Amino acid sequence: MSLNNDWMARDLAVLWHPCTQMKDHEQLPLIPIKKGEGIWLEDFEGNRYLDAISSWWVNVFGHANPKINQRIKAQVDQLEHVIMAGFTHQPIIELAERLVEVTPNGLDRCFFADNGSSCIEIALKMSFHYWLNQGKPQKRKFITLTNSYHGETVAAMSVGDVSIFTETYKALLFDVIKVSSPDCYSRAEGMSEEEHSLLMFKEMEKAIAENHQQVAAVIVEPLIQCAGGMRMYHPVYLQRLREVCDAYQVHLILDEIAVGFGRTGTLFACEQANISPDFLCLSKALTGGYLPMSVCMTSNTIYQAFYDDYKTLKAFLHSHSYTGNPLASAAALATLDIFQSEQVIDKNRILSAYLANAVASLKAHPHVGDVRQTGMVVAIEMVANKQTKEPFPWQERRGLQVFKYALSQGLLLRPIGNVVYFMPPYIITPEQINWMAGITIEAINRATHKPVGKVEQIAGHYQAPA
Repeated sequence: MSLNNDWMARDLAVLWHPCTQMKDHEQLPLIPIKKGEGIWLEDFEGNRYLDAISSWWVNVFGHANPKINQRIKAQVDQLEHVIMAGFTHQPIIELAERLVEVTPNGLDRCFFADNGSSCIEIALKMSFHYWLNQGKPQKRKFITLTNSYHGETVAAMSVGDVSIFTETYKALLFDVIKVSSPDCYSRAEGMSEEEHSLLMFKEMEKAIAENHQQVAAVIVEPLIQCAGGMRMYHPVYLQRLREVCDAYQVHLILDEIAVGFGRTGTLFACEQANISPDFLCLSKALTGGYLPMSVCMTSNTIYQAFYDDYKTLKAFLHSHSYTGNPLASAAALATLDIFQSEQVIDKNRILSAYLANAVASLKAHPHVGDVRQTGMVVAIEMVANKQTKEPFPWQERRGLQVFKYALSQGLLLRPIGNVVYFMPPYIITPEQINWMAGITIEAINRATHKPVGKVEQIAGHYQAPA
């Protein structure tokens, strides 16, 4: 038995993998990874895979990054963990200071947790609890967008709307007010993204106006609904949302767990709307893709609503065992150092242009309904009918066909249904972008049964760049 097969067999005997129908692995081999270096992952037999999705959107500066490695190694000899109730430590203090410094104005307090879903739970609980402490217990509902995704714990699912994740558990979820997504994929022909986003905002404004006395907060993913198929909208929607939330005394929660830290072309997506939320949820790239950590950032105004004598029972009694872990804090500090010292955002603008050019030919593809991009995120929507945008039936699993072919060529993609996307680490080179795009075009051609053309033939002759 080969090394890869041996590790795969041992895995399948004991593990249950996330977001996976395990029966698929009767035909779809698991890939056991031995090591990572830069943008590459390597299995136990020396095969390499370019990580085009940043290992579920977390890795920004490459695997085994020397600067992050060193910071963690130094920390592990000093302090690995300490309870954060009644105690503190240097890395978490420095990290909170740095986050307050780099995020939009007014986000002055950091509450740390272990993962993105937990961070969303914190923001929802804080918002409700704030209004309770203010003598407004009736403000307990939340407004969310259709096609949204905020995690897979119960409250996070409740404010989400991707049916594959929520339908089974509907009986467990609390009721929310849902308004139509500003997703620009569905805009009328000839209408700009800004016009469409403003048009769609009318429904949100109406929902807030009619329900504000019962609504604690609105929660949205700014600019990109990632798990909903990388659907994108214009920053003007966020500008109007901030104005209307202020007018009706409703909190604004921005879920930047996936889109924060440079993914959209600015350090944080909300910068493009020139707004600050009441709660900013961050995770994933926070630690450079190394260790689980999240942070819910909020204002001193909200913090002060909980600051009182113990007997008032106004304290926010929420906790996680590994809150503020020093090793994760060290990784996050090293990540912020790289952002600060290496002009990452400016370099990403150049890489974004390369990404756009590399897939531009797909706009004319007979089975591509849309090629869309926000910063370092590119999405390609495969369709059965280009004119009507009729999707391929989900049962055909066209995305899986793309995944399998790309993997056979040494490229890790993980399409969302019929949507193929790139969300690579920021250390990717133009040469690697061209190779990645070539393989992807070929994979889409094969998955949509398009006859082999010139691009496919060229792509098949690419050699994986270092």
